[in-house]
Amino acid sequence: MRKFKRDKELVLRMYFTWFLLGVLYSFFALVLNAFGVEFVFIAIIVLIFGSIQYFMSDKMVLMSSGAKIINRSDDEELFSIVDELSLKAGIDSPKIAIMESNVLNAFATGRNIQNSLVAVTTGLRKNLNNEELRAVLAHEIAHIINGDVKVLAIANFFVMLSSFLMQMFFWNILFGGMGRSRDNNGGAGAIFVLYIVTMIVYFIGQLLVLSLTRYREFGADFTGANLSEEPIQLASALKKISISSINLPTQDLRQFKTANAFMIIPALTSNDISKLMSTHPPVQERIRRLMELEKQSGF
Repeated sequence: MRKFKRDKELVLRMYFTWFLLGVLYSFFALVLNAFGVEFVFIAIIVLIFGSIQYFMSDKMVLMSSGAKIINRSDDEELFSIVDELSLKAGIDSPKIAIMESNVLNAFATGRNIQNSLVAVTTGLRKNLNNEELRAVLAHEIAHIINGDVKVLAIANFFVMLSSFLMQMFFWNILFGGMGRSRDNNGGAGAIFVLYIVTMIVYFIGQLLVLSLTRYREFGADFTGANLSEEPIQLASALKKISISSINLPTQDLRQFKTANAFMIIPALTSNDISKLMSTHPPVQERIRRLMELEKQSGF
């Protein structure tokens, strides 16, 4: 696989976010241990569920988005673009899927290069020119090259763990049943303290993981622009995708609600509260960075 130039500042931010996640959950483990909570067994349970989600991620996203894997005979031109970019990146070509939707969007998934897949909507296929389509596909292949699904699966494991514990402590406050922890560590009061601490850890952890996903999007823009050698075409595509979502009916956008984290731009309604905690950075900022890259690189 070919090695691409990376944005050093962005890489440092990602490493720092990982460092903060490590500090946060190390502190959390110490708190749980101090209260006598046997969390190893719980971590194993969450790890099992997380592993199932990780290994089934491509199938789950296909199901939630309604995407269908296609053959070369269905769209020779699309396959040719993916093959050309994959060859340039030094990887095997991923599978290709199509989503029947007026929404302009695309995503990549798969736990590794061998199990990777890129998908585009029929709306994207019809409304972007070939250069813009190529730039979008380069962005999606960049996610595969950068191993983003694997990285985010690891980060989300910790959030899943704190979420599981938060729910467990909540129900324990209502109905009791933690037995030894309740008897040995101050009863219901201790459980309530654990619940509050877990809730805070979950919230902070979620914010850090969301920051990480936004950094990974910037990284895919950077790598994808270097792969396609046309940052301005990706900027143009992002602008078209963003503008198109404003005029689409809410029901069209809701089709991708459960798969938004995988999309090149999340399909959100205008009043959607999830914009406050988005998995993606603002489109305007992404376009600005791409335009700067165009000037600096001289593509």
